[in-house]
Amino acid sequence: MENNYLDKVVDQIVSETTIDYDKEKLHTPFRLLSSVSLFFFPSLSPLFPPHYFSHHCKEVYGLNEDEVNYVWVSFKKNITNKLNNGL
Repeated sequence: MENNYLDKVVDQIVSETTIDYDKEKLHTPFRLLSSVSLFFFPSLSPLFPPHYFSHHCKEVYGLNEDEVNYVWVSFKKNITNKLNNGL
């Protein structure tokens, strides 16, 4: 699959992820991080995607393992940028 599609997947997952700065929570469309403290997000960002993230990407977008890894790295980068910039 071309990265263009994968980048659209990243954009979609990021758009479905909400950051509640008042409650300091991150809400994601996948189960594992459905609501996690913003303070703990960096420590919950392992090198490899969590099971529920992988499952979500495979079931919803039909991605293979390599594609899921690409999306995970891009997702983490996007969310971390949003957190650091207060977006």
